[in-house]
Amino acid sequence: MDAPLLNLLDEALIRIRAPGGELKRFSLPELFVALGCDAVRDYPALRPHQRHPWHALLVQLAALALHEAGETAPWDNATDWRAALLALTPDHPDGCAFSLLAPHERPAFLQAPVPGGRLDGWKEICTPDALDMLVTSKNHDLKGERMRRADPDDWLFALVSLQTQEGVLGSGKYGISRMNSGYGNRPAVGVSPPGAAGAHWRRDLQSVLDARSGIAGDFGLREAGGISLLWVATWDGTTSLPFAELDPFYIEICRRVRLESGVGNGICAYDSTSKAKRVSVGEDQKGKTGDPWVPINLEEDKALNLPAGGFDYSLCVDILWGGKFRRTVSQTLRPDDSSSGNSFLARGLVRGNGKTEGYHERRIPLTKKAIGFLRSGDTDVPATIAAARVKDVATMRGSVLRTALFYLLEAGTETIVFDRRTTKHQIEPFLQAFERAEDARFFDDLNREIEADNANAERLAWLLGLAGRAETVLRRAFVIGPQCGERRYRARSKALSYFHGALRGDKYFPALAQQLRTQPAVEEAAHD
Repeated sequence: MDAPLLNLLDEALIRIRAPGGELKRFSLPELFVALGCDAVRDYPALRPHQRHPWHALLVQLAALALHEAGETAPWDNATDWRAALLALTPDHPDGCAFSLLAPHERPAFLQAPVPGGRLDGWKEICTPDALDMLVTSKNHDLKGERMRRADPDDWLFALVSLQTQEGVLGSGKYGISRMNSGYGNRPAVGVSPPGAAGAHWRRDLQSVLDARSGIAGDFGLREAGGISLLWVATWDGTTSLPFAELDPFYIEICRRVRLESGVGNGICAYDSTSKAKRVSVGEDQKGKTGDPWVPINLEEDKALNLPAGGFDYSLCVDILWGGKFRRTVSQTLRPDDSSSGNSFLARGLVRGNGKTEGYHERRIPLTKKAIGFLRSGDTDVPATIAAARVKDVATMRGSVLRTALFYLLEAGTETIVFDRRTTKHQIEPFLQAFERAEDARFFDDLNREIEADNANAERLAWLLGLAGRAETVLRRAFVIGPQCGERRYRARSKALSYFHGALRGDKYFPALAQQLRTQPAVEEAAHD
């Protein structure tokens, strides 16, 4: 290959779907213009776990281009965008650093130059999904190497996913710097405004530009003269770039990968191992790199490592309302944000040791009062309400429903053995079902209390509903309890008796207990 091919600056390689549903193809500069007009609904070739890496790349690239040009607002024409992007690589005016294919001794998009330009001993990769960082059980979770008729943007998105969110995967395959530990992940937390992909891009772009000095100062990066595009410099796999020499908006790569022309004008990839990470970070860094979307755990002084359970209601309460995490740049409300239509958006792919533990995405609508609390910085009221609800769900699950289920399985005996393994195994699916159902509705219910004129009445109504839903789960569990004669009656009666007695006592839910004691007694065993 003598010249770069598939240049993102000039060729319409990126497929998009417009708001009306029509399919179009854009070059990178044309895409930025369309995003500025909020004229992009989605990307047909983009897989769910690739959404944030692609969004982050577009924001960081645009921010770098604007900053280097001394501008603060996006251009409205592709010519200016092209010139600004090309100016990021002054040593490569032919655009090879933005081309998917280029001579191997020169940079290609997200691909570092190879000394000597030879790929001897490198491993061939035939499809984009095999290049991507998504690790699945062989031909079970997803069929492997399915994308045999891939377009250039299939390879583009796979390359972005691999190079900007991958972790350690065996000897010589290091992960990115923007995560806490090699087996961690790169979660993303922010505010998504009303509108489509362009509105989200514009908002995060402005937020990142405004935060540049703060990111550089807080995380020890170079505000001026730092390395920004980490694939431009030659990399032989034995050296690392010092973290302190990087730009606040740096876009990294973690693997030695090159794309090459394949059979029938197609593309194939080759990868190799390295003896050193692309970015050298200290042991105490722990993912604290100034990533505009990654929350920092203030108690543990490290970046969030998304657990296998994903963004459950308890974690989201901590991130959104609690004081445990430092708010991300994207999560911080701006003066020009709308007072309605915004959402809290959390995304992340959980990695394990040589496996993937699931992609998680959660969108939580922010009500007008919630936005007011966040904008003012006075979040004590919603934080208190949310924390109390998390505690109440845990109490209902662990102290009331769980004990009642033990009484059911122990056939109504007076003394129950809480560490009986068989019983715990039998009741766990019911407890998990209860938790999942509460998780799914948690923030809708919470928002009603935050917005309510009479918060106490709304909270009591929620507690009554919580108790009713827990009882429904208990009654569904009757099918795993004793099924014959006196033991059946005694087990169900004892389970319901404990359940209603716990709710009417002052130990767990005093306000609910007072309300229930004013109501007529319930025939607890009536609906077996």
